[in-house]
Amino acid sequence: MLTYWNNYPTIQNKLQTVCSLIEERLKVENPDIQDALIEMTQAGGKFLRPAFFFFFSDLGNPEKQDSDQLIKIAASLELLHMATLVHDDIIDDSPLRRGVATIQSRFGKDIAVYTGDLLFTVFFDLIIETMNASEYMAVNALAMKQLLLGELNQMASRYNSKGSVENYLNNINGKTAELFSLACLEGAAFGQTSPEIVTQASEIGRNIGMAFQIFDDILDYTADKKELKKPVLEDFVQGVYTLPLLLAKEAQPDVFSPYFEKGSQVTLAEAEEVMKLVIKHGGVKQAKKYAQRYTNDALESIDRLPKSDTRKALKKLTTQLLIRTY
Repeated sequence: MLTYWNNYPTIQNKLQTVCSLIEERLKVENPDIQDALIEMTQAGGKFLRPAFFFFFSDLGNPEKQDSDQLIKIAASLELLHMATLVHDDIIDDSPLRRGVATIQSRFGKDIAVYTGDLLFTVFFDLIIETMNASEYMAVNALAMKQLLLGELNQMASRYNSKGSVENYLNNINGKTAELFSLACLEGAAFGQTSPEIVTQASEIGRNIGMAFQIFDDILDYTADKKELKKPVLEDFVQGVYTLPLLLAKEAQPDVFSPYFEKGSQVTLAEAEEVMKLVIKHGGVKQAKKYAQRYTNDALESIDRLPKSDTRKALKKLTTQLLIRTY
């Protein structure tokens, strides 16, 4: 649990406190569902959003900070993320998440829907406790709206053979980058940094989120199934056409046309053929350039932050996210 942060012991300790708070708040009468929720919390998630929250809060003034408030806001970010994962697994009919059976595969879609809803309510509880009557209630509401619109737009684009790179980027800006942006923004704001740093934090988080999702989609074509801890090629089989495929299709439309025509009837064997073709025709290579571009934009903005050990750590972490294997 949280071994990803072994080189950042201060952040790791804070994240452990966040994890404990989440477990404390996730109380249900059904012991099996209770265990599944705790297992999901502990099953190898990186806790990236609360981690970035803490990195940016570390840029502020400790004497003006409320440590209990910071822990609760960090937990709210992870809970919002967890809720979307539970609902994603229902939509995708995913059997695994982080190497363990998903809630929907263990208990059925009905229970999984309510479990995801419960996570949303705990998220609401925490933001009410920490930022009630502040402008950040509206900020959270807007972020959640953008996140869900990104997911809905992605669903509307399923099996769309005419899907574009622009449409893909718009979708991940909502469904992934928005929450990274929120995490960095709130870390800077509740960490009592300057208004200038708060603005920078939002921009940095958005670029990191874009790069993160693009690289995540690259891993769907390149990663080992055991290391990725979820089925590879899942997106393609589900009709979610991500950047590596879209770029390869732009280069060789005739090669990929027969597979797109299959739509929901595509087989796993055909999906594996597509994976090889995406790599052969430069889809992965070109997608990596997009991820690197967003990462470079984030790094340039980080360089404008005040000099500190935290700034160095942020640069290191942002760079590391492009060389991960899961």
